[in-house]
Amino acid sequence: MLTSSLPSPRFAQSDRSCRSPAAAVLWTCAAFCIPGGAIAEHPLAAPGITSLTDSSVRFQVAEDHYVVLQRGDVRAVVADNAELDLPDLPGHRAGYNGVASLTHRRRDANLFVPVVAGLNFEHIHDGTAAGLKEKFEPRKSPMQLRVVDRRTVEVYQPPTANWKLESCGRYQLLEDGTIEYTFECIPRAGGYQNGYIGLFWASYIHQPESGAIFFRGHERDENGPPRWIEAVSPAHGTDSTHGPVGPASLPRVDADFPLTLVNHPSRYVYTEPWYFGVSHSMAFVQMFRERDRIWLAQSPSGGGAGNPAWDFQWFIPDYQVGEAYGFVMRATYLPYESREQIERDTRRHRETLNR
Repeated sequence: MLTSSLPSPRFAQSDRSCRSPAAAVLWTCAAFCIPGGAIAEHPLAAPGITSLTDSSVRFQVAEDHYVVLQRGDVRAVVADNAELDLPDLPGHRAGYNGVASLTHRRRDANLFVPVVAGLNFEHIHDGTAAGLKEKFEPRKSPMQLRVVDRRTVEVYQPPTANWKLESCGRYQLLEDGTIEYTFECIPRAGGYQNGYIGLFWASYIHQPESGAIFFRGHERDENGPPRWIEAVSPAHGTDSTHGPVGPASLPRVDADFPLTLVNHPSRYVYTEPWYFGVSHSMAFVQMFRERDRIWLAQSPSGGGAGNPAWDFQWFIPDYQVGEAYGFVMRATYLPYESREQIERDTRRHRETLNR
């Protein structure tokens, strides 16, 4: 039976007074205040297209804990965080949500470690150890698969046990097999001590020849033209995250914060919001909107020995309880020939995201 979503949330109101977020977040109030002290739309306001924020979206709750999407050369299995045991996903562990399997006509083996997943919603935090009552909160709170159409499925999560963050991630398979992922969330409670909401996604790659990721950028203190960066993290939590070029830095993270991929920036910054890695002559490309200020992240062993994690993280400063925030990204899986070929073959998607 088709179901409609919850009523639309309250978005930023123009009569709210301007206030600054807590120390060292990515934007200050000046970034989105308008004359007279009123508030413009938050820079990270939700697009308003998932069933979380658009009550007109019609969906059917999936009969199982996974849904298969197939288009062009690509086949994706999207799962909630329940345990699975399927021919394609033997021993898939509870907790790992998102794209549990990603295959291509040119390679029928799963890009991701079969017992875990890719584009997997992993952490909710405020940069404090005290606030991290459950390291992997999205893994633990129940999820629901909502089938919008035969090429679109959403992973909806009611307010989580600790942070009370309600969210919906939409996975849509585009005509060429590229995944467009739209994430929207509503904090139903406050209490984020460092003044921002920190969120993290992981993709666990199964035994690639190299754990390196590639992006265009330069060293943080350089002023020259961008170049291709081949970034390798020598150990988990070392040189683990790469930020956007510009004055923004990581928000405040306490010294004893245990999620080391979050707060150990490398010496590099990216100048274009996308990156890729190569596994068995195939490239996995993750592309973002510049406006979302995503931080790239990586680990050489996040998915176990020889299984690197090609990740990203996102921070919501100056959040308001009950309002909706979101981002849009695309991920594509295609044969690899060269960096230049990947740049050429993904240009259309990157330009569309950043119009």
